[in-house]
Amino acid sequence: MKSAKKKRLKLKGWKVGSAAEFLQLSPEESAYIEMKLALSKNLQEHRKDKSLTQEQLARLLKSSQSRVAKMEAGDPSVSLDLLVRSLLILGESRKGLAKILSQPHSAFVS
Repeated sequence: MKSAKKKRLKLKGWKVGSAAEFLQLSPEESAYIEMKLALSKNLQEHRKDKSLTQEQLARLLKSSQSRVAKMEAGDPSVSLDLLVRSLLILGESRKGLAKILSQPHSAFVS
């Protein structure tokens, strides 16, 4: 959000902060969510780069299309393990995974 808009909102009595502050997340919880979102986003990008449908990816993973959709949406029921395994199946390297996880993302960053 632009600083001018923040200032206007504060003058009108609004409290301005991050999603992590609003949800009262610990730094560890924020980092965990960030990692899941980064992996989910990259899974979708890798799938599209390989011109695969969610159904085709599901077959590669021995899973279902709806599970792939949940993975790409960052659904809380999806484990980090499944996201990492899926990216590895799509050809991502360990170095590439480290790069994905090391970059700041989303609204959880203050």
